[in-house]
Amino acid sequence: MTMKTAIRLSLAASALALAAGAAQAQDTVKACLITKTDINPFFVKMKEGATAKAEELGIELMTFAGKVDGDHETQQQAVESCIAAGVKGILITASDTKAIVDSVSQARDAGILVIALDTPLDPIDAADATFATDNREAGRLIGAWAAGKLGDEAANAKIAMLDLTPSAPSVDVLRDQGFLEGFGVDVKDENVIGDEDDARVIGHETTSGNEEGGQSAMEALLQRDPDINVVYTINEPAAAGAYEALDSFGKADGVLIVSVDGGCPGVANVEAGVIGATSQQYPLEMASKGIEAISAFAKDGSKPENSEGLDFVNTGVNLVTGEPVEGVESISIEEGKDRCWG
Repeated sequence: MTMKTAIRLSLAASALALAAGAAQAQDTVKACLITKTDINPFFVKMKEGATAKAEELGIELMTFAGKVDGDHETQQQAVESCIAAGVKGILITASDTKAIVDSVSQARDAGILVIALDTPLDPIDAADATFATDNREAGRLIGAWAAGKLGDEAANAKIAMLDLTPSAPSVDVLRDQGFLEGFGVDVKDENVIGDEDDARVIGHETTSGNEEGGQSAMEALLQRDPDINVVYTINEPAAAGAYEALDSFGKADGVLIVSVDGGCPGVANVEAGVIGATSQQYPLEMASKGIEAISAFAKDGSKPENSEGLDFVNTGVNLVTGEPVEGVESISIEEGKDRCWG
């Protein structure tokens, strides 16, 4: 082989390598995960699930999060960034389920698969699919448990409702209304928080889904009625804050606190008696299945199918308690610890 031939072959090989590299880069599937915050253990686990599945499937994943729960503007900017980056799919837990719809519509118009995780958009079909806990059932379970635990005294309950944000995203409404239905309260319009006229409900306060918010919300409601004996909380960080407030008022004993999440700190609080029962959901499952759906969409354009009889893909929920109530299905604290996250 002459020197000239060797150089030509070397140049040809380099050109092929560059072309292959460019083609490979062009073929890389990109996806986005947009969560409400990056602090709440629920969203931390969601990010872990999405990241692990993306690495397994060779998907380039970009992640974004609001500064606090309710930070719609940051999420809106994240959707715009994802569209500009040419992603094939977006997974989002929306802070404002109505206001984000226009941005989501722009993404879908650009040929992007949009999947809502945990929190359905309003309307739910504003996204291509929703992968979520059955949040109404999660609320119903803790409501039915609290009513069963009180027995005849449920008729005399004084209930504090610790919700999420003033914008009342769908997950907020579903859990709140599910709890009240499970407890036996007429909710009037199931899509509206706070329109019930049952005297047992002392009031609603928002928590931003964190411990500080839970504490201040509980303090406000105790000032309204110091004899509150049932506390519903949107999630376990809010429940921890509510307990701190009750404890500081010397009222922690004899008050039932119920919640939704099933994170390891929350299950530990069930074991410690801080929380009576919690509905456990599975964020890693939501996120990993979401990435799988984006991968399938990128390959053949297929979209997820809803669970039978539902308008979303149900990723499961279980009531965790150390004090089972007849007629309310639950799992033990030990099983809850085996399946918890965070």
